[in-house]
Amino acid sequence: MRLMLAAALALVATPALAADPVEGDWFNKDASARVKLAPCAGSADRLCGTIVWLKAPNDTAGQPKKDVNNPDAKLRARGIVGLPFLRDFKRAEPGRWTGGKIYDPESGKTYDSKLRLNGDGSLKLEGCVLMICQAQTWRRAA
Repeated sequence: MRLMLAAALALVATPALAADPVEGDWFNKDASARVKLAPCAGSADRLCGTIVWLKAPNDTAGQPKKDVNNPDAKLRARGIVGLPFLRDFKRAEPGRWTGGKIYDPESGKTYDSKLRLNGDGSLKLEGCVLMICQAQTWRRAA
């Protein structure tokens, strides 16, 4: 009985892993999309991002926007809302992640990427192809 009680107390006293400060919902640079950053499914040590909202969710025909520019024809019918957008980021330190990939549904291209939390609470994402990089600053969704 004592052993079970001691084990239960040890579990209660063990601190849970704290969420990284980048986890949560973020608006992209022009607030046309909201992305949820969270641990990747099946890989708690990696960070992924999913598009969870679009300001303009429908195409010109009034249908939900699809991933029509994807180079893989089998993926072109998937919706933009719910789309895995960022994947496989490795934590370098709290608030800084490297080695990830960012997918651009407008071009159908995937870029090497990293992200970091800025001192003002905004999020800087950088995507690179070879030696050419572009950065965006996102703000946290309320």
